[in-house]
Amino acid sequence: MKRLVDILICLPAVVILLPVLGVIAMAVRLGSKGPAIFRQERAGKDGKPFTFYKFRTMTVGLDPFGPSPKSGQDARLTRVGKFLREYSLDELPQLLNVLKGDMSIVGPRPLYVSQIPEWDARQRKRLLVKPGLTGLAQISGRGELTREEKLELDVQYVESGKPSAGWLDCKIVLATIAMVFARRGIYEKRYSQSEHTRGERRETPRKMRG
Repeated sequence: MKRLVDILICLPAVVILLPVLGVIAMAVRLGSKGPAIFRQERAGKDGKPFTFYKFRTMTVGLDPFGPSPKSGQDARLTRVGKFLREYSLDELPQLLNVLKGDMSIVGPRPLYVSQIPEWDARQRKRLLVKPGLTGLAQISGRGELTREEKLELDVQYVESGKPSAGWLDCKIVLATIAMVFARRGIYEKRYSQSEHTRGERRETPRKMRG
């Protein structure tokens, strides 16, 4: 049932937004050298890898696993990329991921396959459902949350027992729209709860960029 809802929403959305997607792609290409679409492997349901799509917001030639921007002043962001990030327009290509069946509209944000060994048994429950365009962590603070807080909220979503019941997903979608218009939680404030004690991030876990 959830898959049917995803298709019924995303298919007309892609058709309606096709001109917008074309304009954004052209703006990205004209704004800086490089492809319009950024592709990366992420972990799907049961940890199965899939190709994840976003509009490119940074200059080419950078470490794709580097730390996320903490503000719009980050020199790695292109002018167009900054605008796309601040209005979450860079996420629109993931509608194609939903149509392909790799993702759902609502679910835990897709992370890296290489991160799975870092999670405990409880945290791996997030892999029991498809990753989503938005989720409980995104409406609860987004970039203002640490990775530990996001993982906990992802698990709470799965443990709620209602990922396919509808009401919780509707609540998350409506709250996401409000978050986007309010432009809240766009930039990551602190990656990990232990970041303040280390002074900097470790190489491996910093790869998580939902």
